[in-house]
This record gives sequence, structure tokens and C-alpha cells, in this order.
Amino acid sequence: MSRGNSLKIIAGNAHPEFAGKVASELGVPLADVKSFKFSDGETGVRFNESVRGSDVFIIQPTCSPTNENIMNLLIMADAVKRASAHYVNAVIPYFGYCRQDRKAKPREPITAKLVANLLAHGGVDRVITADLHAGQIQGFFDIPVDHLTAMNLFAEYFKGFLADDLKAGNVVVVSPDTGGVARARKFAVKLNVDIAIVDKRRSHDVANQSEVMDIVGNIKGRTAILVDDIIDTAGTICHAADGLIERGCKRVFACATHAVLSGNAMDNIGKSAIERLVFSDTIPLTEEKRTGKVLQLSIAPAFAEAIKRVHEEEPISAMFE
Repeated sequence: MSRGNSLKIIAGNAHPEFAGKVASELGVPLADVKSFKFSDGETGVRFNESVRGSDVFIIQPTCSPTNENIMNLLIMADAVKRASAHYVNAVIPYFGYCRQDRKAKPREPITAKLVANLLAHGGVDRVITADLHAGQIQGFFDIPVDHLTAMNLFAEYFKGFLADDLKAGNVVVVSPDTGGVARARKFAVKLNVDIAIVDKRRSHDVANQSEVMDIVGNIKGRTAILVDDIIDTAGTICHAADGLIERGCKRVFACATHAVLSGNAMDNIGKSAIERLVFSDTIPLTEEKRTGKVLQLSIAPAFAEAIKRVHEEEPISAMFE
């Protein structure tokens, strides 16, 4: 892609701190751009430097406020495309609407596909993202998608943090539901440990009991690491953690790529059996969410490496070998 084209890193308004980390890893300054609001609430963007002939990477997670951040990304992409950028890359650490990836009920939209169409038709040539809720969302795009993961980041952290337990063979990776089994299995391979699964189902035999939890796998007396892609209200993962302790688990930790943390998530986490919950920084955390239980690790170096490889026309796959 590069062919001598200059590299431009642009920070959207959703997570400028993350964009700054990526630019610092690459050793380039952030492009001079200003986002602003018109009096009627419309978003405006102005670039104060040339992007002509450049490989442009717009860093913008489409987290809350989701609609506003998507529009900011689309408007920036349109601006640089019209300013004759050579190649427009949307770097979306967290892809909003990723959980609306199918019709769960009649007459529902598939909004993840709609957003994919908007990006492609809005001038984006490539997307770089991380840990999509469903891997097949990559197929919603008619442009290339590079799909990164935070699982390597978490594996390295727990190899140090739980070194003694890992050496003693006392750690088990747990999927909080059956839908996350493939993710948990891959994570367990990285740590060379066993896997367990939380199986939840409705009870038809006991009145006023809507859910029965079974644990598939050996957890008694062991340290568990719950692994997920997104934590929103934290109900599922906290319920799973409490169930693990009730059924004989010694300690429970958790990790997830995207810290959505909406509603009463922090209250749920605070009351749960989870000792430490590790996130990546794909979504910014406000101060009130930076509690003693919550730790955020930076995935910016991985995104910087991916951007470097895309710019220099090198394979992304080598990052995972």
C-alpha cells in the first residue's frame, strides 16, 4: 500500500488517548484535525494539513455515544477521501452494533451489516478491528477486514500474575456461556490449561426458578479465569463467577476485550466474587469505573503493529504466528 505514500494517523473524538498511544508507538504525530458541532447539533470536521496521496488511518471506536461516534468516523472518512487521500483505513478498536449481527426475532434489523455498508459506501477502503462479537461479521464487509485479538495480551498478563498457580496446574479457563466456548478454548491453549463451561438453562421442574447453572469441567479447588469479548451490564459474568465459588472454585478472575460497562455494571462487579477484571483499552474508561477490581491493559501496540504492516504491505497473519 505504501509505495512511498506518507502515513497519517487521525484521532476521532471517541478515544483520542488511544489514538495518541498508537501514534507514539509508530513514532508519528497525530494529524491536525478539528471536530466541532454546529449550533443545530450537526458534526463538522476540518483538516488543517494536507492528506493528498497519504495512507490515512482514522482511529475511532464506535462505543457510546455510538451513533455520534459512527457519524464522526463517516464524516472524517468522507473528508479525507474528498481531499485525495490515497487509502482510507478505519481503525475501529470496538465495533458498535456488533451484537446486532442476526435476526433473533421477526422484523428485526441486522444493524452490524448496515454499519458495514455505511463504512464501505462512505469511502473506507479497509477496517482494522478487534475481537468482533461474532467472527462472521467480517463477511458483512465488501472491503478487507483485519481482525486483531486481545487474548495474547491477557495471556501474557496472567502468565505473570498467576505464575505459581499455572506452574502447579491449578488454573482453569472458563467460558461464562456456551456461546463463548471457542474463545475460551483458544485462550486455554495459550495458557496450556484446562477449560470449563458454565451451562445455563431454564428449569421446567422448579416453580419460580428461571435458571439452573451447571459447570462442565473440573473447577473444585482451582483458580478460574472467566474470558469474554464484551462486558456490558456484567450480569452474566458476575453470575457465573458467583456460581463458580458456590461450586468449589478457590478464586475467580476475569478478562474481556471491550469494557462497555453500562447500567449497573460497576455495582454488579463490586458485589461479585471476581477478584480482578482485566480489560483492554479499546473503549475509554471514566474515572468512576477505574475501581480496585478493574485493570485496563493497552492493546495499542498491537494496533500500531497492524497499521505498520498494512502501510508497508506486510502480512497481518505473522502477528499471530
